[in-house]
Amino acid sequence: MVLVQDLLNPSPASEAKQHKLKTLVQGPRSFFMDVRCPGCLNITTVFSHAQTAVVCDSCTTVLCTPTGGKAKLSEGCAFRKK
Repeated sequence: MVLVQDLLNPSPASEAKQHKLKTLVQGPRSFFMDVRCPGCLNITTVFSHAQTAVVCDSCTTVLCTPTGGKAKLSEGCAFRKK
């Protein structure tokens, strides 16, 4: 019996399509990120799936707003994964 795909060495494209618990190595798809405020250039740590609006501490600018899944960054905000 010949299988159509190799179960021990799946392609990265097929791994990206699968649920986080159905992949070969389980892991979360959420992450923390440093977000830079466009006004004061202050850096704030934000969770990628934040459920509340995150505001800059010094200038009270909204950095990200919650959606159904991932948080949406405001325009002009730069980020990097931690």
